[in-house]
Amino acid sequence: MSGITGKLYPERSGGHYGALAYVGRHDTVETSLSLMEYGEGSFRSEDLGTEDLKGLETVREGGEGVRWLNVCGLADVDVVEGIGRRLGIHRLVLRNVLHTGQRPRAEVYDGYIFLAMNMIECRESGSYLDSEQVSLILGPDYVVTFQEKGGDVFDGLRRRIRDAEGGIRSAGADYLAYSIMDAVVDHYFRALERLGEEVESLEDRVIARRDRLGIARIHRLKRKLIFMRKSAWPLREELSVLLRGEHPLLSPEAVPYFRDLYGHTVEVMDTVETFRDMASGLLDVYLSSQGNRLNEVMKVLTIIATIFIPVTFVTGVYGMNFRHMPELEMAWAYPACLGLFVVIAGGMLVWFRRKGWI
Repeated sequence: MSGITGKLYPERSGGHYGALAYVGRHDTVETSLSLMEYGEGSFRSEDLGTEDLKGLETVREGGEGVRWLNVCGLADVDVVEGIGRRLGIHRLVLRNVLHTGQRPRAEVYDGYIFLAMNMIECRESGSYLDSEQVSLILGPDYVVTFQEKGGDVFDGLRRRIRDAEGGIRSAGADYLAYSIMDAVVDHYFRALERLGEEVESLEDRVIARRDRLGIARIHRLKRKLIFMRKSAWPLREELSVLLRGEHPLLSPEAVPYFRDLYGHTVEVMDTVETFRDMASGLLDVYLSSQGNRLNEVMKVLTIIATIFIPVTFVTGVYGMNFRHMPELEMAWAYPACLGLFVVIAGGMLVWFRRKGWI
């Protein structure tokens, strides 16, 4: 097992031009919608049904405050298409939303910005990295997020909005988009903490020579780090796209937050590269220790074989079938040969010791 669930950059499915089809692992997750609307002194949250989507026009053309529509489950393509039609989302954007596992990107459209990123969570005490694509659409005063399945890293953000912590209710939709991306990057650091613990554990095992499956564990660790790099590197690029020019959807007050988030992604990349170097070093140490261990075994076997060469020679001489061998009739011949064997073995061991070979 590679220790990674989810696949980056899967093959694109076929189909005619403009066709929408879900490409992902969670085709059994039922599509659900939740709407959170808030302002500096107001808050409202409700679950919406997928049978009637007429009320979604208020998300794009609502009144005061910020609206956050979260779509969980993408298997029902008709619902996703209906959402896009009522919110004025381009079909190409919907196609990118439904084709999960692709490279994170940022695209600016007329009236909104489309962002795709990989949300990573550690499962089973850090043994597995679970990846899920999160697509985000930032409008003037609304944010729409698309997720493949239930469970995410945004519970803390929802609590902050509900409890009006940190002044988030007085900020705009651009700050909400930043907060969503910041939650994703924050879990990158948590995943890196688990991977750092795994690096230290492997280092101890390799040095202590207690892990016979060390090379397989090191390769799994390197695959996880490559997976993290493929998720974090494009996210840095898409933040660079947002910061490169002046976008009307990003207020001057929100730009420093996105710039700080860009710095966090750089820090993630630096940490990933550091862990990759450490993993490569561990692999070199492991292979060197295995070579040294083999050399030690071969040295012991060579010493044993060398000791037995003269002993075998003496045994071979007296094993010849000649009739006239005077020593064969002597009573002390057998114990004399045994004593000679001991003297030869002991003398060779002393000589090897003085030479520093053992």
